Amino acid sequence: MDATDIPALPYVDEHTTVVASDADTVWRELATLMDRTFSRGRSMGIVRWLGCADRTPSGPRPLAEGSTLRGFRVAVADPGRELALIGRHRFSSYALVFRLDEAGPGQTRIRAETRARFPGPTGAVYRQLVIGTGGHAIAVRRMLKALRGRAL
Repeated sequence: MDATDIPALPYVDEHTTVVASDADTVWRELATLMDRTFSRGRSMGIVRWLGCADRTPSGPRPLAEGSTLRGFRVAVADPGRELALIGRHRFSSYALVFRLDEAGPGQTRIRAETRARFPGPTGAVYRQLVIGTGGHAIAVRRMLKALRGRAL
């Protein structure tokens, strides 16, 4: 899967926030947040259990196209504009796309769009556990809130 496959994935949801900083600052903080969220801590156990295709972070440049975070590969890295992460595991193929646009002087709107396919009966159960319970929405909103707080 690559960036051209993202539009074919079914739309799941989108969450938006406005950050009181310019897009370059938001981009730098997004890079830090992605590294902290997907390259450290307990993410390794989850990634291993799910059987994610990309399990090992590629190092100090987590937002370069082709680099990896646990559970994701960077498909698009357009600094200050768009970050598209793609991945797959035994229950799903998915994308998480962050889009940054100006929301006014010194303000940046960041939209986090999720797309995913959940094939077969086990995929349907996984979708219910992750999407149906609201857990995914909570996690994405938490990331955006953290980004909003850090990028001041």
